[in-house]
Amino acid sequence: MRSTGIAPQKKSLKVRASVSHTALLAGLAGFGLPLLTLPALAEDGVTDLPTIVVTGKTSRPVGPDDSIVAKETLTGTKTDTPIIDIPSAVSVVTVKELEKRKVTDLQEAVSYTAGVLTDEFGSDDRYDYFRIRGFDSTTLGTYRDGLNARIPAWYTAARVEPYGLERVEVLKGSTSSLFGLNSPGGLINAITKRPQDTPHAEVYTTLGDHHVETGTDFGGPIDPDGVFSYRVTAKWQNADLGRDYSNDNRVYVAPALTISPDASTSFTLLTDYNKRKTSPATGIPQGVNLDIGTFLGEPDYNKFNTTQKDIGYLFSHEFDNGLTFRQTARYSHVDLDYQQVYGATTDASADRSAFAVKGKADRFAIDNQLEYDYSSGIHETKTLIGTDFAYDDTAEDIDFGTAKGIDIYNPSYCGLSCINASPWIYWRVKQAALGVYAQEQWTIDDRWMITAGGRYDYVNTKADYLLTGTSDNNTAEAFTKRIGLSYKITPELAAYANYSTSFQPLVTPTANGYSVGGSLKSQQGEQYEIGMKYKPDSFDALFTMALFDLTQTNVPANVTPVLQRQIGKVGVRGVELEAKMALDDRWNATLAYSYWDGKIKEDGTSGNAGNRPERVPDHIASAWLDYTIPGNGQRGDLNIGGGVRYIGSSFGDAANTVKVGGYTVFDAAVTYKATEHVTLALNAKNLFDREYATTCYFGTCYYGDRRTVLGTVKVSW
Repeated sequence: MRSTGIAPQKKSLKVRASVSHTALLAGLAGFGLPLLTLPALAEDGVTDLPTIVVTGKTSRPVGPDDSIVAKETLTGTKTDTPIIDIPSAVSVVTVKELEKRKVTDLQEAVSYTAGVLTDEFGSDDRYDYFRIRGFDSTTLGTYRDGLNARIPAWYTAARVEPYGLERVEVLKGSTSSLFGLNSPGGLINAITKRPQDTPHAEVYTTLGDHHVETGTDFGGPIDPDGVFSYRVTAKWQNADLGRDYSNDNRVYVAPALTISPDASTSFTLLTDYNKRKTSPATGIPQGVNLDIGTFLGEPDYNKFNTTQKDIGYLFSHEFDNGLTFRQTARYSHVDLDYQQVYGATTDASADRSAFAVKGKADRFAIDNQLEYDYSSGIHETKTLIGTDFAYDDTAEDIDFGTAKGIDIYNPSYCGLSCINASPWIYWRVKQAALGVYAQEQWTIDDRWMITAGGRYDYVNTKADYLLTGTSDNNTAEAFTKRIGLSYKITPELAAYANYSTSFQPLVTPTANGYSVGGSLKSQQGEQYEIGMKYKPDSFDALFTMALFDLTQTNVPANVTPVLQRQIGKVGVRGVELEAKMALDDRWNATLAYSYWDGKIKEDGTSGNAGNRPERVPDHIASAWLDYTIPGNGQRGDLNIGGGVRYIGSSFGDAANTVKVGGYTVFDAAVTYKATEHVTLALNAKNLFDREYATTCYFGTCYYGDRRTVLGTVKVSW
């Protein structure tokens, strides 16, 4: 069996044969078995061996994981490092947890993660909205397999399909020293499913109210030696979003191929086709007693349809002298067709706004890494140097206009004839970002671990306004750094501290998807963090605690619904507590709590200094617990689980005049192993159908999704 270039799963191998010296030494050394334990070899180079058992590594830094508790990650340092050794807060949602909760989007994947606020715009499902440690990470903070998936222009972007993921990782705090331009709160890295060493297959069907879904995931070795392996993941869905005149239709196909000619070389080709037909949310006028499901747009002018095509690869080669070269690259193309009518008020005669976008986006991203591992006595080092490059070319043809007013208490839709939208902006944005970085990880006596790194970024953005014949050409550059120290108090308990900086340029007339008034200045972030991590040997669990102090300058805030102004300095101090436990094959638990003390420290001329930043709650808490009742012959295993999520109160504006109350939502899941190959599952989200506003601003409130119940039948072999 050949290596796929990543750490193997736990395997037991029994050997009893006559082998040559060379084959034996190479094979056992590949499993890390000390050569001093070998029996004496016969002079003729061949000997009979007793039965031996070789146990390899039990975890993989990219999954799949055998429980909800991940042990290692590549995201924290861009090297294969145990989470307990990383001097930063890192959370991992494994495929076991994704499946158990029947995750349908990236926001749901991290909704039980400490330090992360999701779904802040409720039923607005155009994008996956994230706020990490109080700072918006939607446009810059999404990564896939370590490569950025940022939104460089306004609207043209597609969402990640969670069924195609092996795990989702959250690196919290300022991450620019490794990943370049980012918000100070952190980033989310989605890990794509990859070919495996063993055959596997599944087919499933999911049904619900206005929801039909089916999918498959299969693959394994192609040849007896395991040089070639493949995987195909596919999904089809016809559904809505739980409200009138909405869609959530999907087609996802992702073939992958791994070529591993020897134990030190691996090349994986990753491709996918991801088509979605979905709908925007219009919101409800603030202070109006109205059913939150009331649709106030136009059914014939209401869509957010995207098609994304990706092709990329992962390459790695280990040399004999501790040197490893890795290269990851991806090309993406996105098409967007977006139409929406919004802005209804209590005045039925007042015109609504009409908005449409035809967008195309192309991105090429590549990351080159050279790692050198060295060990001498009590000292171990990992030296990483790298360079990455991303080029985005986005064209958006935007129409803006009006639509006839509507009686919000008795809506009567007027159709396309009442919409008058004309060309507003037609622009093309080209952005090139080049980064060079270096990092040193130094371990002393298996107790002290120092991580230090720095990075230089250069970003050039050109925006051509094709309707007016004008253009903007802007550049930004920065050097960011990180220094962290971990100390193993015991092999199971580590304390850490770090200092890091971040760089988030606003080099086009956009900031997080909005126009920007006034001059453009790059946002600079700074973080201080201390924490502790506990990974017990007696059971499968990971406990983490972090205290942090984050500050960012030149932060944009809303002036109008589509215009932002850089307000000055914003700070968030907080505490994060997280526990993931997989106990005795029966109990699983995920606990998370976050406290955010957010404050506008400087605010130009608006007089908001001292206020809480908009959409930054003070408390976030969640808990998930599930228990498996073992089967007894005729009855299979029964797993019963439930979760609760609490989001504290926040403000919808920087002036703190619009307060949004906190809310609590319950989820539940039941899974029954009917036979060895057949599994039945029932998942409910917002179990008690709670009606709650996620945010209100500029006279409109956005509400969370109503209850959904989905039943799934899965056959696996």
